[in-house]
Amino acid sequence: MDSFSTSELLATSPILMLSLFSLIAMLANALLKNSAKAVFGVSVVGIIASVICSIYTFDEPSLPQTAFSDMLLIGGYASFFSVLFLMIALFSICIAKPYLEKEQYHFGEYYVLILIATIGMLVLGSAADLISIFLGIEIMSVSFYVLAGYYRSKNSSSESALKYFLLGAFATGFLLYGIALIYGTTGTTNLLRIVTMYPQVFFDPLHLIGWGLILIGFAFKVAAVPFHMWVPDVYEGAPTSVTAFMSTGGKAAAFASFIITFSVPMSMHDERLTMVLAVLAAGSMIIGNWFGLSQTNLKRMLAYSSIAHAGYMIIGIASGLPLGQQGIAFYLVAYALTNLGAFGIISMLEGENGSNVNYEYYAGLGKRKPGLAALLAMFMFSLTGIPPFAGFIGKYYLFASAVQSKLTWLAILGVITSLFSTYYYLRVIVFMYFREAMDNTEIVLPRLAFVTVILCGIGIVLFGVFPSLIFDLMKSIF
Repeated sequence: MDSFSTSELLATSPILMLSLFSLIAMLANALLKNSAKAVFGVSVVGIIASVICSIYTFDEPSLPQTAFSDMLLIGGYASFFSVLFLMIALFSICIAKPYLEKEQYHFGEYYVLILIATIGMLVLGSAADLISIFLGIEIMSVSFYVLAGYYRSKNSSSESALKYFLLGAFATGFLLYGIALIYGTTGTTNLLRIVTMYPQVFFDPLHLIGWGLILIGFAFKVAAVPFHMWVPDVYEGAPTSVTAFMSTGGKAAAFASFIITFSVPMSMHDERLTMVLAVLAAGSMIIGNWFGLSQTNLKRMLAYSSIAHAGYMIIGIASGLPLGQQGIAFYLVAYALTNLGAFGIISMLEGENGSNVNYEYYAGLGKRKPGLAALLAMFMFSLTGIPPFAGFIGKYYLFASAVQSKLTWLAILGVITSLFSTYYYLRVIVFMYFREAMDNTEIVLPRLAFVTVILCGIGIVLFGVFPSLIFDLMKSIF
């Protein structure tokens, strides 16, 4: 069959390669005793092999632009996000290994689930059909549901998994109903074919309702207000290494698909859809930052921070401009590095039964572990949007896209809410450097996780000082 040609199989090699290694990891986990280390090794090799395939497919002229009857996009956009998802997965398992060993939950199935979730992300990042989007979301989400409840003997972990599953299944219903309405009004689920029917079909009320329902599904996945209530409890109850992966990889994959799906409707600058997205962005920025002010637990604080950052990124979609889409892509890189680093430090310092994750425990960390405190301070500065870190550059481009699309009020609101966030981000730094330590127990840092966190710190400085490293790629994609 033509749809299974060699060139198309080669073009989708990042997904196929990771799928192959996930099967090898699954077999190794089933057949070997004490298989966790072996499965970890297989996972690292599989991710690196898939990264190489993604780089190869980025700008290869001999490969087709789409594969499998236009179900998947090839090269450029898909390859960029594939590399991002794979690097998030690699950093996540490097953070997870010492953390799970410390918690005595180091089993091979953890890495298998990470690989399967990453396969879902790769499908999402290259999906050119609403059915592909649904499959990618479900592959990723089902793995997340299991990972959130990975601590089977802990009630908090089981509770977070159940909440995530119930609300996630409900959101999937909205997404599927929206897909059904769009299929009913256009006769296709393929985004490339739906594009050819604009702008006429956009004035069909059922078609517009379909987009609204799909928007609800995406809003849940990116944790936008008012579909955000699962986030604080899931982030707090799930293992910290899982939270690091979900908050970065899951959000990046959802936004990658969000951009593809809404790029054509938003390029029409329809006032109704623009206003809906602007309200979602404004609500997320206000609610996320407002409730972040009152948190005493760092994981819950970063959960509300995640809601606020979803609002910042939705500004880029609401703008309907290539600059906004480029801003989101850059922001996702900056946010992934920052959050992986922050949660990596929390995982290293976390005690038994989820202790040592409140602000008070971090008092005096500047004296006890100056290197670790400096890294955490850098991540907090980047989340706040202070130069020269990557978070500042990302916000600048998102707010600039809002101004260019005459949504200046949204950019002003973004700046004001960023000022609110300064309080709870800098509060961590105040505790580390201006409070006396309450606990002087020696902190032993696992080498693998610490090196990973250092790489995250280098990344946010490098992309903050040289943003063109990413933006030059963006201009060739968008």
